[in-house]
Amino acid sequence: MERTMPDDTDSTLRDTVEAFIDERCQAKLDKLRQDDDGYHEKRAAVVENHRRENWLADATRRVAQLQVVTHALKATHPDARGTSLFAPPETLPAHPAVGTHVLGDGAPRDVVGNAAALDVYKFLQTEHDGRSMLDRALAGEAAFAAALSDDPAQGQAWMEAFAGITRAGDDQASHTRAKQVYWLVGDDPTDDRGFHLLAPLYATSLAHAAFRAINEDRFSEVAKAARTARRERRYSAVESREYPKLAVQKFGGTKPQNISQLNSERRGGNYLLASLPPDWRSADVRAPLHTDSVFPLFGRRRPVRSAVNVLLRFLRSEPKPNVATRRHRDELLAELTDALLVFAAELSALPPGWSAHADCRLVEAECLWLDPDRAAEDAEFAMRRAQVDWPREVRERFAAWLNAQLQGPLPVADPERRFWAERLEVEMDELEETLPHV
Repeated sequence: MERTMPDDTDSTLRDTVEAFIDERCQAKLDKLRQDDDGYHEKRAAVVENHRRENWLADATRRVAQLQVVTHALKATHPDARGTSLFAPPETLPAHPAVGTHVLGDGAPRDVVGNAAALDVYKFLQTEHDGRSMLDRALAGEAAFAAALSDDPAQGQAWMEAFAGITRAGDDQASHTRAKQVYWLVGDDPTDDRGFHLLAPLYATSLAHAAFRAINEDRFSEVAKAARTARRERRYSAVESREYPKLAVQKFGGTKPQNISQLNSERRGGNYLLASLPPDWRSADVRAPLHTDSVFPLFGRRRPVRSAVNVLLRFLRSEPKPNVATRRHRDELLAELTDALLVFAAELSALPPGWSAHADCRLVEAECLWLDPDRAAEDAEFAMRRAQVDWPREVRERFAAWLNAQLQGPLPVADPERRFWAERLEVEMDELEETLPHV
């Protein structure tokens, strides 16, 4: 049956809309099994739900569960329930400091909200003639409204609903789990009335742009060729860029999509550039060569031996199983983890690449942990640091080492080993986020 469209409808724009919906429909149909009970009823329901106006009606209902943002709240804390903001670069004042305003028209857009409704955002990202559906909705384009529905009023309403994905809502608020800063605006810091309470938000668009740029400088074929040319003292038309002491902060744990869409694309990784005082390097620190693990070296340190002995005496005293006991045990364990961090920091300050020495027999996880600056010169090493779950293995090796120190006087086994590893992850977290790593 031939379709008729209003005069101001771009038929190819409607084709793009319908092609997206048809693709979604086919993906659902492909998951159905013909030998399942009710197959034909399920198939008919999927087809009906993906008729253009049916799917769009549902999409405009679910789009209220999402918000397109440039500054996200949940990066501060995943349980924060306040407001995120959409502030594209062209709406921000220009100033000399680097900020979202420098990104220009190509600024990445992030989305927060119900992950189950992300197919709606994927629809809004779909492009036709170089412009996304969201850009058309924000511009109030009549042709886009006509492509959504044959009813002009309905098409206009749906377009406005889609455009609402950038609005924060009327009830803007911060949250107790969000960052809040008292900023002095008066002349007297003793006068409480002289402060404004600021609620800084994470610049997710800027962070994503920086993440992509840094990855390009570190892992692209062009960057690898430039580093090779520098090592071989050959000319390169492309400069070799380095990011010494680069770190990664993980957002969202095992569920980075709960923070935002762009955070999910980065698998939770967010780069932190070094802002540190000059390195202090002890003349007594030597590369741990001719050994399979650094933990025996760590255990021979006097403060470490002392902390282990205090922990052992405390546990052998059979303290009462109460809150005070758990708190004191955790404090003693924290002394050990603090000492481990100092030990790791000293080895990390050695000249980069010591772990590549022929006499280095450390397991890979300990090399990736303790020689972070080698990644700037060794692209393969950098890739392994980004992909291998070395923090988990280091935690397990620390837990096994501590169990070995306590065995004999105490009947420690796998439950205790798992507990040491869990406490190291929960309380310190530096081995995964704060210690120097990719």
